[in-house]
Amino acid sequence: MPADTLDPRGVRFTAWVTSGILALGLVTGSWRLMAAQTVLFGLCAFVGLKLNPWGEVYRRTLAPRLEPVATEDREDVAPVQFSQGVGFVFALLATVGYAAGWVTFGMIANGLALVAALLNAAMGYCLGCQMYLLLRRFAPAGRTTPSTPDAG
Repeated sequence: MPADTLDPRGVRFTAWVTSGILALGLVTGSWRLMAAQTVLFGLCAFVGLKLNPWGEVYRRTLAPRLEPVATEDREDVAPVQFSQGVGFVFALLATVGYAAGWVTFGMIANGLALVAALLNAAMGYCLGCQMYLLLRRFAPAGRTTPSTPDAG
């Protein structure tokens, strides 16, 4: 099992827990709860996914009871980590909205993050991962040497 890949079931498990936290944030409008989720998104996006406590719960309690995932079915870390950055942005906007008294703004940002988390949890469709792949497709590939010399 390569160290730079993830068990997709663990990713979905953490998305379910995150969905619950985001739903609670939406219902309560608590900027403190959203701030805690923002910190977690930030740690996972900018430091590493190993800091996710829900991933640790999955690795210690559920993964040992399940069949191993085939190498080809594992997920790359980079798109998932990028999606945590997207979650960070929306959770930060929700936190600021709730803390500033802009409840509607906070609810919209919170709701968008919740929809993305639920899509990942329920269907395995990661919006942030898709954004990552799209951006990679359109990003400059870097400097390459042409295979044939110019005729000029």
